[in-house]
Amino acid sequence: MPSESALRDRDSAGFALIETLGFYPGKGFVRLERHLARLRNSAKVLGFSLDENAISNALNAISSENSPLRVRIQAEQDGKFQLTSQSFTPTPPDTVWNIKIAQTRLASNDPLLRHKTTKREAYDQARAEFSTEEAHEVLLLNEDGELCEGTITSLFLDMGDGILKTPPLEAGLLAGVLRGELIETGHAFETELRPDDLASATQIYIGNSLRGLIRARLA
Repeated sequence: MPSESALRDRDSAGFALIETLGFYPGKGFVRLERHLARLRNSAKVLGFSLDENAISNALNAISSENSPLRVRIQAEQDGKFQLTSQSFTPTPPDTVWNIKIAQTRLASNDPLLRHKTTKREAYDQARAEFSTEEAHEVLLLNEDGELCEGTITSLFLDMGDGILKTPPLEAGLLAGVLRGELIETGHAFETELRPDDLASATQIYIGNSLRGLIRARLA
């Protein structure tokens, strides 16, 4: 596995760090501290400068908005950043997404996958394998055929006991903010998962911090 210094050197000027989170009037930013902690950790590991005070000031500037927002922070290696927001419609609780499994594979030995960055070639290739009519989301496997994650979501399986199973980081996937919260609160745990487990599951969920958990079915 590449060292931290190798990660810092690899295409360091070719990608940015990103965080996407929701804002709700009266509630504020969802899981803000977890998002900032992940951003801080990624900046440290990958050798990015990070102006947390400037980011906090930019967030405060939109904290009086009166409608739900999708907020995106994009941080560059030199400390510059962009904060953008747009109107956001929360996902209805009865939503069910159709999912497919991509031929595109992730590399379990690539630790950069654990950080949310603009290097998204594999995810874009996987998404392009199916139309949005065929699948709302696309799952990726690693080179050993283990389930990893969706192109924009983490994967969770309920096998009937109410405790969610989710693939381990070692399989090659993002340290999702919602995923981390569910693990830390005892609602999910890491274990190796394979495509056959999708059929065995009582319920499939996919989700992220912005949209929460979404029920899913293999199309």
